[in-house]
Amino acid sequence: MFSKFENMVAGRYLRAKRKEGFISVITSFAFIGIALGVATLIIVTSVMNGFKAELLGRILGINGHISIAAIRNTPFDNYKEAVKMLETQIPEVKVAIPMVEKQLLATAGNTAEGVMVRGVNANDIQKKQVLRDGFKDFDFADFEGDNVVLGSRLANKLGVTIGDEITLLSPNGKITMFGTVPRMKSYQVVGTFNFGMYEYDANFIFLPLEAAQKFFSLGDSVTGIDVTLRDDSNIDNTRRLITAAIESSGNKAFVYDYRQTNSAFFNAVDVERNVMFIVLTLIILVAAFNIITGLIMLVKDKGRDIAVLRTMGATKGMVMRIFFIDGAFIGFVGTAIGVALGLLFCDNIENIRQFLQTISGRDLFAAEIYFLSQLPAKVESEVVLSVAGISLLLSFLATLYPAYRAAKMDPVEALRYE
Repeated sequence: MFSKFENMVAGRYLRAKRKEGFISVITSFAFIGIALGVATLIIVTSVMNGFKAELLGRILGINGHISIAAIRNTPFDNYKEAVKMLETQIPEVKVAIPMVEKQLLATAGNTAEGVMVRGVNANDIQKKQVLRDGFKDFDFADFEGDNVVLGSRLANKLGVTIGDEITLLSPNGKITMFGTVPRMKSYQVVGTFNFGMYEYDANFIFLPLEAAQKFFSLGDSVTGIDVTLRDDSNIDNTRRLITAAIESSGNKAFVYDYRQTNSAFFNAVDVERNVMFIVLTLIILVAAFNIITGLIMLVKDKGRDIAVLRTMGATKGMVMRIFFIDGAFIGFVGTAIGVALGLLFCDNIENIRQFLQTISGRDLFAAEIYFLSQLPAKVESEVVLSVAGISLLLSFLATLYPAYRAAKMDPVEALRYE
């Protein structure tokens, strides 16, 4: 595409002499600007993607893709038949877990916290990977009777450890001649779980299903069923099938999926990611202007050289290609360095966070603010290619005007004013 002569001259122009030091500084700034812009864009986009993917994975691992909630005051009486029907008649359904879930007040000593209590069978917990990992230090043989398992952060807030007791209070108590008496009962803490997601670790209590049914006076009923799918690519159709199956079993319920439950949150993450992508692209654009500035100054400084080349037979196209090679080289090398830095940073982002946290002595990724206990990063090849493509495109466009100006230079005028 480019001749050996054009490559040689372009290479010599990139290696600035001592008297051209300022031009070399501008060129270095262009290299650094493009590299930092590309690296920053890859890092921020990967962190946003990782944050969304990690949250989605934890949410689906704990709650499932589709939730079936009983209409108020009409709990599922025949939930066992409904669960069996869902798992056997709908191929997309992987696991259906019946549960009792309600908000209560938990007290221990003088400390009280609002909590979400989930009653579920021990064998159902072990059906899901995220739940198993969260309970990895717990013996499920103890998950029976009046025993409870708390989130690790909730246990810290209440100031309890394994073997201590907590009291659960429900405002929907018994009606007596003196009014409504809140329902309350003490349970022994037999373990803690850690899902790595603050919202659950700081607010959830797991209770054996039978104990939860007894506490809420539900008999042999549940308040909902969580459904995990094998594949959620056709979730709308699967939700319609589940709705029809629940209705045919004689139950009345609300059927909704995780997109409806978390739509506002994930939409906010998507908007923020797109805005950050646009804003950080401006860094690369600024670096591209450095390329323009450096090349224009190089063209002005090399005016006599260009005139000599023209008088020796070099065409306008050859001169234009020489300066295009210089600008393209800056853009290509800067982009390559930026991609390498971005991927290296993303691959070690948690170690870097821990290092900076140790030096500063501050928590740089507070779980109560960012929901997760670790800083995630998910590198997507499409994003890396898009960033690299944008950087190269802006770099190539930045070379056109200086190269065109060099090609249009009149050799006679250039030699006259030298």
